[in-house]
Amino acid sequence: MNYMWIFIGGGLGSMLRFGISDLLSRYNYAFPWATLAANFFASLILGYFLAQAVAGQGSDLKKALIMTGFCGGFSTFSTFSVESFQLLQEGQYAFALFNILGSVLLCLLGVVIGYRVGSSI
Repeated sequence: MNYMWIFIGGGLGSMLRFGISDLLSRYNYAFPWATLAANFFASLILGYFLAQAVAGQGSDLKKALIMTGFCGGFSTFSTFSVESFQLLQEGQYAFALFNILGSVLLCLLGVVIGYRVGSSI
């Protein structure tokens, strides 16, 4: 049954990620803001539910549907990697460095904030 919940959550997360990319693509940014936003919010959500799981409030359904499925489908390390590589190939070294360092730091911050919010409930 967990496979079904992971499948559903992953599909929903992937659709939301595509929606954000589609919305932001209309603005022709040189920087991959959609991927950064998706990865940050997925980290924030994952941190929140991680705190609940650590506190014993996480169910197998939440872990499968939200933590593994939705957050896994919503975040995208492979797209982040390709976009960073493309920035490097285009000689946009400042954007590439900002994307790499900013993504790691911002997503880590998202987990910390989500975890703290989830721990306080």
